Amino acid sequence: MEQFLIFGVVGLSTAAIYAIIGSGLVLTYTTTGVFNFAHGAAGMLSAFAYWQLAVGWGWPVPLALAAVLLVLAPAFGLLVEKVVLRPVQNLGEAERLVMTVALLSGLIAAARWIWDPNLPRPLTTFFADREPFHLGPVTITWHQALTMAVAVLAALVLWFVLNRTRTGTEMRATVDDRALVGLTGADPVRANRVAWVLGTQLAAVGGILIAPTVALDAAQLSLLIVSAYTAAIFGRLRSLPLTFLGAVVVGCLESYLTGYLPQNPYLPGLRLAAPALLLFLALLLFPHGRLRGRDRRLRPVPTPTMRGTFVFAGAIVLFAVVLATVLDEAQAISYGPMFALGVVALSFVPLAGYAGQISLCQLSIAGVGAVVWGQLAPDGQPWALLAAFAVSALVGALIAVPALRLSGVYLALATAAFAVVLDRWIFTLPSFEVLGVQISVFNQSSVEMAGLDLFGFRLDEAAELMVFAAVCLALGSLGVAALRLSRFGRRLIALRDSEAAYATLGGSLLFARVLVFALSAGIAGVGGVLYGMQLQSVTAEQFNFVAGLPVFLIAVIGGLGAVGNGLFTGTAYLGPVHLLNAVAPWTHNIVQLLPALAGLGFARHPEGIVPGLRRSWEPLGRDRTALAALLGGFAVLWLLRIGDVVGNAVLLLGTAVLALALRTWARSKETAAVVAPEVPVEWWGVRRPWRAEDEEVLARGIARG
Repeated sequence: MEQFLIFGVVGLSTAAIYAIIGSGLVLTYTTTGVFNFAHGAAGMLSAFAYWQLAVGWGWPVPLALAAVLLVLAPAFGLLVEKVVLRPVQNLGEAERLVMTVALLSGLIAAARWIWDPNLPRPLTTFFADREPFHLGPVTITWHQALTMAVAVLAALVLWFVLNRTRTGTEMRATVDDRALVGLTGADPVRANRVAWVLGTQLAAVGGILIAPTVALDAAQLSLLIVSAYTAAIFGRLRSLPLTFLGAVVVGCLESYLTGYLPQNPYLPGLRLAAPALLLFLALLLFPHGRLRGRDRRLRPVPTPTMRGTFVFAGAIVLFAVVLATVLDEAQAISYGPMFALGVVALSFVPLAGYAGQISLCQLSIAGVGAVVWGQLAPDGQPWALLAAFAVSALVGALIAVPALRLSGVYLALATAAFAVVLDRWIFTLPSFEVLGVQISVFNQSSVEMAGLDLFGFRLDEAAELMVFAAVCLALGSLGVAALRLSRFGRRLIALRDSEAAYATLGGSLLFARVLVFALSAGIAGVGGVLYGMQLQSVTAEQFNFVAGLPVFLIAVIGGLGAVGNGLFTGTAYLGPVHLLNAVAPWTHNIVQLLPALAGLGFARHPEGIVPGLRRSWEPLGRDRTALAALLGGFAVLWLLRIGDVVGNAVLLLGTAVLALALRTWARSKETAAVVAPEVPVEWWGVRRPWRAEDEEVLARGIARG
């Protein structure tokens, strides 16, 4: 019994921190309508800032706390509200979600840049020099007591602000109708600012309180928010008392699992994954609304043509062949994965672009495909590629069935929880046996990935694997385009437009969602296999939740409904990184921030970059003379490069200059060829300027009549 009470106290102290962070999350969601995925990252950044002031620079603890909680945290909250979220306040839920995911990814990258993750940064607990006190058989440290007291104080202050002040009333009313709140004389912008300041301060308090008990690591501290997510979902993102109850459940569950979980090599990861599992169960059990109506902010999905897609597929393969002939082995290893990651990114198109289902676990599912290939194809057997597709598709279907009733931010949370479960538990399992079959995941190490043995021809060179991955990306792009033009593709778009209307008209939500989740997961699994082949050896860290965030962000920026998004994402994810590192190695840390910075600029181009690029380059594709000149000029530069007459830089810059010049020429020809439409006589002077000769023309017409 004594041990039970001890673990209970530890659980309650941890629960107090989750309650503080979770209440800040509920506060911002309740008052602004934005679910902040970066809420934990704000606490992480505050913990690092506190360490820097109190330990790194030797400031007194009270002064360091005051600087973080009263200056830095409020300033950060105001900055986020004004620069990041105010531009997307009137956009849809998906756009706001992307902005907070971008902020999460950017803050983790920034923290790793500023504070070297390889150096330990220990923090001592508060009042560590004081003797703990005893309540019966239980020993309580002053840090634990302070944590629980702060949680109670935060709850009382929040309740008072929200229910007994005019500011709190304005904050709660703003999320329902900002315009109506403005008509009452209130200031919705000021209410949002107050909400973000308070929410960020609560995240900072939680981050500083929990940092002494865990490693001061950017990703780990940011993902502690998963436990706070669970607490917030217990409160259905509205109720602070239920949020505190959820925090107690999560904190005590973690503590008792630590104390009573049997000593078994398969179970340690379960304790780490328990909050994510609980989050997934809470999302399934608590009501959130089964169907949603039409989102009026939805944009049309681009409709590709099969002729254009065939041309695009050929361009993908040609691009890979050119790279294979001009890059050396080391460069091919660096740039080759862009096509494999492009296949992973292509999996977002049918799922998120067509069906409107948000998923944050596609790279984790790609890890499943890599594991299947590593275990089943030690000699590169081709049939294992189909097995990887099938197993990954099965995993996607298993996600879709329980998540049928979820949409929007709840579906994003469920897929994020699934990715964290894979990271912390499934991918860490040692080998085990089922029905006489030995099953191994990453086995707490790396997985060796063999190249493909295709009809006796072994693909194991980086250049060969790059071309093969490009062929797979080309075939996948053709398949996704055919899906968009098919009847099932139109059904998926109808599902995206309105789940309620789709079900009312007789569509099967279960069948459609399971099938599209399975299809996209299968594509991601194949992408994971290709990625692993290119690297020859992969680890679980390369497929974790944090690693998948930049891929998701670039895919969103490219345009989730565009077939060309796969190539764009793979190229944009790896191309700038290696180019800038080769030209200016000092930009390495800045490059890691690029996906997040691009995601934060998403509000300016919510339709995506790829559709705009397509419209911009279409005149060149339609002009046969200009297109022939481009291909001829490129062929000459390519031959010069193969003959070592010019270098890669000349090939790249020469092709870019030639393409831009020919595009400008083709566009100018189309503009000159456009003939202004004839304006009816009754609209002269309205739709076009009045001319001097118009009066004579009218007089002659009247005379003839």
